[in-house]
Parts: sequence; structure tokens; C-alpha cells
Amino acid sequence: MAASIEPRLTLCVGLVFISGFSAVSALIEGLYCGTQSCYDVLGVSREASKAEVGRAYRQLARRYHPDRYQPGESDDSRETAQQKFLLVASAYETLKDEELRKDYDYMLDHPEKYYSHYYTYYRRRLAPKVDVRIVILVTICAVSLFQYYSWWSSYTEAINYLMTIPKYRIQATELAKQQGLLNKTKEKGKNRRSKEEIREEEEQIIRDIIKNKIDIKGGYQKPDISDILLCKIILFPYHLCTYVAWNCSWFYRFTICGEEYGDEERLYIIRRYMKMSQAQFDSLDNSLIETFLKQQLWIKENYEAYREEQEEEMKMKMATDPRWKRYRRWMKSEGPGRLTFADD
Repeated sequence: MAASIEPRLTLCVGLVFISGFSAVSALIEGLYCGTQSCYDVLGVSREASKAEVGRAYRQLARRYHPDRYQPGESDDSRETAQQKFLLVASAYETLKDEELRKDYDYMLDHPEKYYSHYYTYYRRRLAPKVDVRIVILVTICAVSLFQYYSWWSSYTEAINYLMTIPKYRIQATELAKQQGLLNKTKEKGKNRRSKEEIREEEEQIIRDIIKNKIDIKGGYQKPDISDILLCKIILFPYHLCTYVAWNCSWFYRFTICGEEYGDEERLYIIRRYMKMSQAQFDSLDNSLIETFLKQQLWIKENYEAYREEQEEEMKMKMATDPRWKRYRRWMKSEGPGRLTFADD
């Protein structure tokens, strides 16, 4: 009895081993050429060159292309020929690309790595066709161009506004007369210009003087190409190294060596206390900056006393301002906190 069971058990184990081996070595449905080998589809060997692969594809494409199909020339129907053409095209797309062909050969040599082949196939298939770095670069360039155009528009708007202020127009006109730009002799004969042309030229001269003589600070200042996003990114390593070196120098000079602050360092500390940007601080009057230095506001105690003094002055101004008094009376009598009842 035991002797008859042993051959059957051996046969079952052999069948399981053979079926398992065939399942592992089978091509994966849905990947590349499916259950058929891409090399067999094109009729080439695994050692075929790229030129041989292309030659085999062109021969099969001419045979199975839907536009070249003629009923009666072959035993294949139109649907069968179209399916074969799609299979030939898929095989060619797989073998013409070196990286994709390398992945396919790896799948043929290692059929047991089932999930790895799925991941590799769909990772390449779903990967973006355009390099992400190019997309990022184009986006940064577009944002930088928009920034520069927007800043120039703001600067032009500020110049147009200053052109309407009599104070600056009179000063610019006087400078133009001193430089002899508005004292030119009038042309005669054919070169004579109309009054409108002369007026336009004078306006342009005044505009140029205002641009050159007035230093606009803040959001309406003249745009600088080094402030756009692209230049900021390119110069970021330099600015980072400069910032680290500046902080190390500051720590060494004033913390370790105990040097006294210069005017530049004092103004920097004052600006940090006031929480102002460099552009905002530069827009202050020189007399006010001199007052900051005289009051030694870089010392924390002096700045705190100065801030409390400014707050008290602001409260006094608000208390004596007629508009503020009217507002307080309105809030007391007619403000949102007062309840009124309509007569029935």
C-alpha cells in the first residue's frame, strides 16, 4: 500500500513543480507585449541591434498597417491586422528605447520579481514626458518677467504722479533752464516745429530730470534686475555665505572682542528694534535718523523710553484732535453700542 502511494506522491510533486515553474517563467499579461515576446513579435533575436529592430518593424508595419490593408491579400481580417499592427508597434516602442529594453530584458531574465516588473513598467509609462527641471525653470522665468514688468509699471505710475505735483515740476523746469535744455532757439523754415511737438519735448525733458533727480523708495522705487526671483535664486548661495560671514564677524567683533558700534551698526540695531525693512528705513528723513543717533536708540533702554514717549504723544494728539473728539462723541451717543427703540 505504501509502495503504491509513493509514486503518486512523486508525480503530484512533479506536476506542482512543473506548473509552478511555467507560471513563474510565463510573460506577464498587460506589460510590454503581454504573453508574447517582443523579440518574437518582430522576428529578431535578443542580440539584434537597434537598426535591425527598426528594419523589422518597418517591414511588419507595411504589412499590417490599417491604411495598407486590402481584403483578399491575406488570410487576416481587418480587425486581426489592426491588432497585429498594435502588437508590432508596442514591441518596437519597447525595443527601440535602450532603457526600456534593458528593463524588458531584466524581466525576461528574472520572471520571479513579479511586483518589481509592474512598478518599473508603470513608473516609466506614467512618468512626465517633459523634464520637471525645464518646467520649473520656465515657471521661474515667467514669474521673474511678470515681477519686472509689474515693478516698471509701478515706477512709471509714480513718475506720472510726480509730474502732476507743481513743486517737483517747478524744480525740474528750473534745472532744465540752468542746463540750457529749454532755452533752445526756435527753428525757422522747414525745420520749424509745431507747438505740440515743442510741448511734448519739454514734458519729456522734465520727466527725465525727475527720474534722475528724485530717489523713490519703497514699493515704487526704480526696479533693479537683481531683485527678481531668477536672480535671487542664482545669487542665493552668495547671499547665504555673505549672511553667515556677516553674523560671524558681528559675533567676533562685538561679542568676543567688545568693539564699539559704528554708525552703520547702530542704525542697523535701531532698524531691528523698530521692525522696519531697509527700504522703509531709508525712506525716513535724514534729520530723523540723526535724532535717533543723538538719542542713542541702539541701547535697548533708550529705545523703550523713546517708544513710550511716542505712544504718549500720539495719545495727546488724538485727545486734542477735533476729528478724534467728534468720533468719540459719536461713539458715545450714536455709536454701535447704543440701543434705540421705535415707537409702537
